[in-house]
Amino acid sequence: MGDSAIGYRTARRRGRMGAGLVAAVAAAALAATACGAPAPKSNGPVSAGDVPDKPSKAVTLNILDVAGNLQLTQGMLDNFVKQHGDIVSKITTSTGKAPDLAGKVKAQEDAGRLDIDVVLTGTDGLSAGIAQNLWTKMTDYSSHLSNMNNYTDPAQKMQELAEGYGVELVEYPSGPLLEYNPTKVTTPPTTTDELLAWCKAHPGRFQYAVPKNSGPGRTLLMGLPYILGDSDPKNPDTGWDKTWAYLKELGQCSAPYESGTANTMTNIGKGTVDMIASTTGWDINPRVLGTVPNTTKITTLKGFHWVTDAQYAVVPKGIDKDKLSAILNLLQFMLTPEQQAISYDKGYFYPGPAVKDVTLSMAPQSSQDAINKYGRPEYDALIANNPQETSLPADKQVAAFAKWDTEIGAAKK
Repeated sequence: MGDSAIGYRTARRRGRMGAGLVAAVAAAALAATACGAPAPKSNGPVSAGDVPDKPSKAVTLNILDVAGNLQLTQGMLDNFVKQHGDIVSKITTSTGKAPDLAGKVKAQEDAGRLDIDVVLTGTDGLSAGIAQNLWTKMTDYSSHLSNMNNYTDPAQKMQELAEGYGVELVEYPSGPLLEYNPTKVTTPPTTTDELLAWCKAHPGRFQYAVPKNSGPGRTLLMGLPYILGDSDPKNPDTGWDKTWAYLKELGQCSAPYESGTANTMTNIGKGTVDMIASTTGWDINPRVLGTVPNTTKITTLKGFHWVTDAQYAVVPKGIDKDKLSAILNLLQFMLTPEQQAISYDKGYFYPGPAVKDVTLSMAPQSSQDAINKYGRPEYDALIANNPQETSLPADKQVAAFAKWDTEIGAAKK
């Protein structure tokens, strides 16, 4: 949800008609389709048995990205078109914002005029669409998606959050991490008490961004209940007493909350703050880009649990069987180890692959070079030796964000 390190490189109704009007509408739809306009919505879901192994002819797929996912997967899409031109002749891509996704797709579905075939989204757009019954149930076509059986254990847990409606494409342990300037933070904190003491001794020098707009802010928010030993880390309403109290006290000495993570990276790069909330991707990618000096370091706090994140492909309802066949072939292809290796990218979703047995040595040379230079040797041990928890479900995230806005963000103002 929210921003990601991509920000640096940078989601039926038909009234009854008379027979003559139906005919006129049908004729107009045929003419529009011939001119390249979106195809009308098909009648109901396509059964798994009716999906052909390949479309009757190569199709064009229109993909909307509301998660910055194309930075990780564009190479996979390009490879599929090159290798399977008999299935997909062309893929067009566009980008949008997750908060706008559900309304956009619902309007098209209600009008029966889909011009989006696949959406690349985080948990936010995924869950908003599930709530409004917008997505095709992809597990109905599991026989076409056998590579989903190869998910890593953390990826499989994140896949379960999709409730069968999304196909997970990438996953990473995320955070929470603390990134700091070692010339200013000579003894980095290793406990929440030490972080609070450092913050009080250096007011305005620690910073994180508004959680609903920031991956690092979000993982800090969702990670603290594990670190502090709260009664129910999955329930921000009644199970986070220690977390809310801690954040209130931390807010009294921290720098103003930034609107997004990119600003915190700029601030530590310029030296206006000395320590920030971070994630693996936000740590690596801005240093690759030169926004943050390569001299920064990272630390974790005692009791640390990773809070994992993932991105998914979802399919609006109403896709015809030929396009659905093409989409299923594409997703199966994207979940092969060879294609998953592309998701190492320049480290922004590090590691990135959602399936087993995908090593950095399989990634493009540019990815290997970037991660070998800017990655951190300690990450392998941190990932292997610390628990990984799924992100909160979307409704719980919304509740947590609202409470943070009211009780923490508003108090700072």
